[in-house]
Amino acid sequence: MRSRSAAAAAVSLAALGLLTGCSMTESGAAAATAAPAGPAKDGTYRATGDYDTPGGPESVTVTLTVKAGIVRAVHVTGSGTTPNAQHYEAAFESGISGVVVGRRLAGLTVGAVSGSSLTGIGFDAALDAIRREAAS
Repeated sequence: MRSRSAAAAAVSLAALGLLTGCSMTESGAAAATAAPAGPAKDGTYRATGDYDTPGGPESVTVTLTVKAGIVRAVHVTGSGTTPNAQHYEAAFESGISGVVVGRRLAGLTVGAVSGSSLTGIGFDAALDAIRREAAS
């Protein structure tokens, strides 16, 4: 009975974290996601986002052009230290423009793009950095 109560409490806390704009870390702790302080300024921004793959850590460098809060152009370059990572990063790079160009920077996130699911984690990390820079 106690294990059911503990499990229910854990699920409730996880749901609360999602509803309050938090995400769960690998340790299960809630990590706050910072919202930008204001609207994005026009400009071209560059940031690198890291992500983990079965073959080890990788990263993507994202260059984004923003005008009136809308993504106007995007370029992604992956670190690709293994052939598998290079394959998936190339797939991601080929499809990302169709996913983000024309969309608002505020709240933008991506999932799997062109069959590449892990690269999007690094892309979203870079987007967070770009949003912070564009709002300052």
